[in-house]
Amino acid sequence: MDITTLSGIGEKRAIALRAAGLNTVYDVINYFPRDYDDRSQIKTIEELVPGAVNTIRGALISEPISVNPSGKRSLTLTKAVIEDVTGSLELVWFNQPYLKKYFRVGRIYSFTGKVKLDFKNRLQMESPDYEPFSENMLSSGRIVPVYTTPKGFSQKTFRALINQALGVCAKAGLSFHDNLPESLRQAYELCNRRDALTNIHYPESDDAFMAARKRLVFEELFFMQMALFALKGSTHLQPGIKMKDTSIAPLPFDLTSAQSRVLEDIKNDYRQGIRMNRLIQGDVGSGKTAVAMMAAYIAINNGNQAAIMAPTEVLAQQHHKDFTKYLSPYGIETVLLTGSLTPKERREALAKIAESPQLMIVGTHALIQPGVEYIKLGLVVTDEQHRFGVNQRFMLTKKGQHLPHTLVMTATPIPRTLALILYGDLDISIIDELPPGRQTIKTYCVDSRYRKRLHEFIRKESQAGKQAYIICPAIEENETSETQLKNVLSYTAELSAALPELSITCLHGKMKPMEKQEIMERFKSGEINALVSTTVIEVGVHAPDATLMIIENAERFGLSQLHQLRGRVGRGTAQSYCVLLTDAKNQITKARMKAMTDTTDGFKLAELDLAQRGAGDFFGTRQHGLPDFAIANLYRDMDILKIAQSAAQDVHSGEIALSKEEGEMVYKKVTLVPIL
Repeated sequence: MDITTLSGIGEKRAIALRAAGLNTVYDVINYFPRDYDDRSQIKTIEELVPGAVNTIRGALISEPISVNPSGKRSLTLTKAVIEDVTGSLELVWFNQPYLKKYFRVGRIYSFTGKVKLDFKNRLQMESPDYEPFSENMLSSGRIVPVYTTPKGFSQKTFRALINQALGVCAKAGLSFHDNLPESLRQAYELCNRRDALTNIHYPESDDAFMAARKRLVFEELFFMQMALFALKGSTHLQPGIKMKDTSIAPLPFDLTSAQSRVLEDIKNDYRQGIRMNRLIQGDVGSGKTAVAMMAAYIAINNGNQAAIMAPTEVLAQQHHKDFTKYLSPYGIETVLLTGSLTPKERREALAKIAESPQLMIVGTHALIQPGVEYIKLGLVVTDEQHRFGVNQRFMLTKKGQHLPHTLVMTATPIPRTLALILYGDLDISIIDELPPGRQTIKTYCVDSRYRKRLHEFIRKESQAGKQAYIICPAIEENETSETQLKNVLSYTAELSAALPELSITCLHGKMKPMEKQEIMERFKSGEINALVSTTVIEVGVHAPDATLMIIENAERFGLSQLHQLRGRVGRGTAQSYCVLLTDAKNQITKARMKAMTDTTDGFKLAELDLAQRGAGDFFGTRQHGLPDFAIANLYRDMDILKIAQSAAQDVHSGEIALSKEEGEMVYKKVTLVPIL
């Protein structure tokens, strides 16, 4: 049913609802509260607590009046007086004279608002929510839902819309159709969908609310897991290309014990003849690329091609340079395939990929585009996989004539809770050790009053032959922004004026790939002292002389993203620094900045980021591969996640037998789950 079938929804309100993604009545009842207010405790007037929000019930004893305080013509006070058996209380609203027409003398109302003492030391309730007393109140006398309301809707009007939609659906019966089989509901003690939706909006009790939430969270996670199983298939039982020779080429540096351990995991996968599907997690600078290079060497030495897909052209070009440097002495050619190649360069690259069975291939998402034919793809490596959608990773895998082995690498520490969702089909190896000689990056948080001192810090590091990054959240000045966001272009001009003797350049994502590559090469060679950039430098850039990272408007970034940015310095043996610059004063920001200054443990920061920001914003932008969860919280709902994943596995494998009708119902729902 279209949203306009609900009463009170004209064209203007329909536009606002559609802008919030609410197009149908079904969408409305599945738009869950973000919080709840407990207004079930009704106080008498003599029990009111000054300075706190109270809920009271009383009869209006006089007509409301509107007055303008002396000298304040722009301010209108609307006042009313109510009483109960214990006394009377004045209510006041600011600049809402129209409220007078809503009240009737003698009628009983329920009010919720903050109580304070007026200048005569009398109790007064300011700007309270109000509702005529009845048995079916929506905004008082109960646990009241709080929504992120669409434009033009107050909490009260939106609650009324939700209640109307629930009534329409109850009458029609269609939108409450349960998509979980009865056998699953019984096995996991889940209530039906009608009760769940009713009690998630208007809980009858704490127990009813918890039962409703458990049901809806389970449903969301179960179908998402089913969709992932359907997409991924069962990889652990798939035959893989067997590698007889797993010896590696000598490198000009020693592997750490953690790198050696992960490489041994890969060798064991190669020897078994079962397709490898492995995630390598490791902090920035831990040496994941070196491990991937050795895995590629083994695959190529056994007569196969190996391909690595990077999220940006800058990183792909850096990989191409590194792989060429280390593999060419062993007669292995490395070819680059990106979107910025000339037509001639692209034709030559495609010809080599189609004709050379022992080849190292480096590229961006261009590797999975139509027209790219691989002759013998034996290993696929996806670097910084969270930058790709689930399908993109599998599209590269499907390019091989036989299913190639798969390595997925990420420098973003992923809490186990999230890894269960994203990589349920992967074995996980962790590089938990940094190369010898690396020093802990000293991290500080300051406000904008320290900016001139930071300019001097940049000068000092530059005079010592070191370099600095300055990260800004915006490219150009944005006059409509609610905060004064530092931007790349104006900051570059400002810093150049303050430090005229230094070479200062900017870098951002709107630049052409060749321009970005040229700037990064100049920075890495030491020609540029300070690089002002957006987060385009977040992934993979290696500049060993960079020792100072300054992040403007640090409150705008997630902890995991801040940790990634911090990892761009400290790549050599010199002491490195990260300075977080923010003027934000709220407690959440303070707690997040303190976490950054207290620890360099990426996994601890990732857990906190997931708890505070949710999976969707875990990587600073929307997480590719995950849907927008309407109610589930992967940090808080770990227990339900495990249950839902187990149930999905049992259904997918046939351990839980569904009837034909149940199976059709489940898989019809699975096809609608957005997991890309």
